[in-house]
Amino acid sequence: MKTFAPSPLTRWIIGIVVGAVFAVPFVATVLFTLAPLPGTDALTPTRWLAVFDPANAAKYAPIWTGLGNSLSLAAVTVALVLFLFTPTMVLVALKFPQLRRGFEFLALLPISIPAIVLVVGLAPIYLQIGRTLGTGAWTLAFAYGVLVLPFTYRSIQASIDAIDIKTLSEAARTLGAGWFAVLVRVIVPNLRQGLLAASLISVAVVLGEFTIASLLNRQVLQTALVLINRQDAWAAAIFTLLALAFAFVLLLIIGRAGRLGAGRKNS
Repeated sequence: MKTFAPSPLTRWIIGIVVGAVFAVPFVATVLFTLAPLPGTDALTPTRWLAVFDPANAAKYAPIWTGLGNSLSLAAVTVALVLFLFTPTMVLVALKFPQLRRGFEFLALLPISIPAIVLVVGLAPIYLQIGRTLGTGAWTLAFAYGVLVLPFTYRSIQASIDAIDIKTLSEAARTLGAGWFAVLVRVIVPNLRQGLLAASLISVAVVLGEFTIASLLNRQVLQTALVLINRQDAWAAAIFTLLALAFAFVLLLIIGRAGRLGAGRKNS
């Protein structure tokens, strides 16, 4: 049977080109942060050392505050995806399959709406949220929960479509399991890959989002980077590289967790 897979040479060429596209900006940014100081010709790590110097802690305090806010936002957003959005998708798949098209349309709608338009619609809502729950950065999780819907929906729905969710749930119910046990012990383990991908995407979106946080006047990592960039462009570049490294490590951890889970499942 003839396959349409590319040849090894083609795969190597594609890999090299794609790798270069991603590597060149990173290398250029690293070289920018190591640029020689005035009056010297050699690359220097002085700016990197200055970032971690305790004497400069006050200068870079907005970065650490923004990073802490972004990480807490990421945790709350992932919790909304896992504990609110995922059960809703499972419920639609099991009990209301006729609503899937409408639900899919609503879930994918935010990707077609510019962030500035979302902010205009969310501003009156956040006015009331501020009066009720305060103006803490964590409240942005409600907006980010809407923002990540199109991406998380595709990841989770692909996992749902890959299994016979109705047969699994009916078999578990026949054996006496309650609906909570069916969801937690039967369905969720089979959706592990999709849930991990949705969690990673949610974290990436939260760490990289700027428009909504800026217009709603909340301090997160991206708004802090803009603030630091006005004072020290080298420090902003360094913190950007550190944020990218953190996201890369997180990707490796989540991917490793998914492989370990799949290995235990198959054993």
